[in-house]
Amino acid sequence: MEKDLVEERGWISRQDYVEGLAFSQLSPGPLAAQLAMYLGWVRAGRFGAAVVSAAFILPSFLMAIVVAAAYVYFGQLSWIQGMFYGIGAAVIAIIAQSAFRLARKTLGKDLLLWLIFASVAITTVWTGSEIVWLFVLCGVISVVVKAAPAFLSKPAVPSIAAGFGWLLTGAQGTASTSLLWSLFFFFLKAGAFVFGSGLAIVPFLYGGVVGRFHWLTEQQFLDAIAVAMITPGPVVITAAFIGYLVAGLLGGTVAAIAVFAPPFLIVLLAAPYYRRFAGNPQVKAFVQGVTAAAVGAIAGAAVILGKRSLVDIPTLMIGLITFLVLVKLRKVPEPVLILMAGGIGLLLHHGNP
Repeated sequence: MEKDLVEERGWISRQDYVEGLAFSQLSPGPLAAQLAMYLGWVRAGRFGAAVVSAAFILPSFLMAIVVAAAYVYFGQLSWIQGMFYGIGAAVIAIIAQSAFRLARKTLGKDLLLWLIFASVAITTVWTGSEIVWLFVLCGVISVVVKAAPAFLSKPAVPSIAAGFGWLLTGAQGTASTSLLWSLFFFFLKAGAFVFGSGLAIVPFLYGGVVGRFHWLTEQQFLDAIAVAMITPGPVVITAAFIGYLVAGLLGGTVAAIAVFAPPFLIVLLAAPYYRRFAGNPQVKAFVQGVTAAAVGAIAGAAVILGKRSLVDIPTLMIGLITFLVLVKLRKVPEPVLILMAGGIGLLLHHGNP
């Protein structure tokens, strides 16, 4: 976005871009999607934000839905299972490398932030889920330590009409409309409380989708993250894949709308007032604390999911090599690595049916 919109086209000033990036870091929701919405607002107001939202989300949403439909239909075939045998290991490496990179970039040499990071990582591994209130607490602790304010220093839903049940048919059969509402509110909460990089949503989704609601198995969840990595667009589009597996086409649509609605509304409502508070030391300290907690949760999620995906020598090797390539050869695109891992998994699975 910076290269194309700021440097080449000149549509957005560098100052507006930097302020938009800070705004997206301050706000809950997927970072890249919210930055795109903000830049759309800068360029053409609320209409610009709406147009950019549709353009940014729709292509990857459609791809995720198509892949989800194929996954539901062909999921039991051996070649599909073989591909995801290798892809799962690569995804773990990507999540781990993301936590490693984000930790170096955002925590620096700040001891408090590293303590927050470690605490949340351990808590995530221990509980097997992301605890939203803990993120808020970490933000408050950071405010108190780094920039203490002056006063401190001083009913049942009817089933869908007959004939349209296929719209709610996912991997476990036809879902109820009450499940559809549960899906909507869960992803609305995800979009409203997750800060930073798209991968920050992984531990939150894992805790709900796999741990609390048991909508998907751990393998299906890993496959959903893999699909989000393969398709272009925001990682959070995994919501559409998960929603489709849970409740068919309507489930995928509802989940995608719900997860992107909070950041879109935040841009529309908060962007005009944002510049008044962007430099506030308490706001900056709060975001630093929340960001450290988010990175810790990502690291914890990598450990949890790694236990289920790195199950033998081949998967360990795929994961390790993927991690090293990401760290040493930074220009290799993640989708390429995932597709290569899928090919290796397919070859290994074919050789050992």
